Amino acid sequence: MSSMRESTEAADRSFVVVASRLPVDRVEGPDGRTEWQRSPGGLVTALEPVMRQAGGAWIGWSGDAGPAPGAFEADGLHLVGLGLSENEVRHFYEGFCNATLWPLYHDVISPPQFHRRWWEAYVTVNRRFAQAAAEQAAPGATVWVHDYQLQLVPRMLRERRDDVRIGFFNHIPFPGYEIFAQLPWRRQVVEGLLGADLLGFQRRADATNFLRACRRAVGLTTRGSTVRVAEPGGAREIHAAAFPISIDAKGLAEIARRDDVRKRSAQIREALGEPGLVLLGVDRLDYTKGILHRLRAYGELVAAGRLGPRPVLIQVASPSRERVEAYQTLRDEVEVMVGRINGEHGQVGYSPVHYLHQSYPREEMAALYLAGDVMLVTPLRDGMNLVAKEYVACRNDENGALVLSEFTGAADELAGAFLVNPHDIEGLKDAIVRAANTGPAEARRRMRAMRRRVREHDVARWAASFLDTLSKAPGAGQPAWEPEAS
Repeated sequence: MSSMRESTEAADRSFVVVASRLPVDRVEGPDGRTEWQRSPGGLVTALEPVMRQAGGAWIGWSGDAGPAPGAFEADGLHLVGLGLSENEVRHFYEGFCNATLWPLYHDVISPPQFHRRWWEAYVTVNRRFAQAAAEQAAPGATVWVHDYQLQLVPRMLRERRDDVRIGFFNHIPFPGYEIFAQLPWRRQVVEGLLGADLLGFQRRADATNFLRACRRAVGLTTRGSTVRVAEPGGAREIHAAAFPISIDAKGLAEIARRDDVRKRSAQIREALGEPGLVLLGVDRLDYTKGILHRLRAYGELVAAGRLGPRPVLIQVASPSRERVEAYQTLRDEVEVMVGRINGEHGQVGYSPVHYLHQSYPREEMAALYLAGDVMLVTPLRDGMNLVAKEYVACRNDENGALVLSEFTGAADELAGAFLVNPHDIEGLKDAIVRAANTGPAEARRRMRAMRRRVREHDVARWAASFLDTLSKAPGAGQPAWEPEAS
């Protein structure tokens, strides 16, 4: 935990990260003063060395409604906090980002809503982020913009600073054009993204979907992974490609090796009554994660006795967007289904499902990953799903099995997983049974292959690959950072 120190340093940063959130969370210290605690997550882990080397800045929102925190230093990083009003939180964040773009980009699992006042707030907030980036960036700087909340920033920034090199990475899926075309502002979004020199996506199909949107929504011509845009200063080429994100595999593996974490894992299994089989689900409580499908399949397996005596499913569902109605409804449905399974199949001293609606630190998550015999990662749609990679990274014992939805980016990389269509409940049930009954030799073979992939393609390699490609992209500005030779 670190206290905020106001920065009066002149804005002249050769590397600027623009993300919807700061890499720290605001907390109240014991003396009542504001302090900042580093947020968990792989993005800051990957970019921190680059920021320190280049003297970079990170622009983001604090997560609370209210005035902008401004520029400050925390954990040795230069951060620029932007503010959102209550109305902007409601219309930009809860509205356009989470009730328009999120369901639209996840194959309309939940119907998206289209409201002009939400779009107007989206434009306003994106303009604020773009202006902050323009003010922070040194001449010829590299600016890396992240995710669907800020799709207009690349174009807005280029209009202000045509000397900088701009990258954009989309952390969630980019939908097929037939779905994307529903968005009334589809052309503006595509044009906003085309302000970048390099566009990164989780899967090749996402990049292909975007290029098709360039052709259909804007009428541009694409060639391979490149789209050419005519501008007053001359034509510009934008490259769109897959850069699958990953995790800090080494750091997680080291946590999982610690004696206290392994002891905690044993305590978890003991507290469950030493069940014959422990299944584990770890998700944000989100309708895209397939939690209800997973619970339905598990409940039917327990009823049929196909998982042996007294199996246990630990379902961690961390709170998410609790002011959005669709998420409130999902929580009610999940809790009803958990109660039904436990009511029908539980006994005194035994519950088939342990449902945990809370978030946990990395050490506790590592202990849970070690305790789970079978990891269930069954989203209906997901850009990557880093939980699958976290489970693999923690399994230093080379035990365990992963049941993984084919609709995740991770399915392209983790060939040792048992791939499933989560909509196919019977197929999902069969895959869970196969994973639970896998022999030790096959389990080790599968896990070794997945661990090798996660170890060799970690989050640092992801960042290096993107920034190296961006540095070579035809466009304005000079690269702020040269990746080290591998």
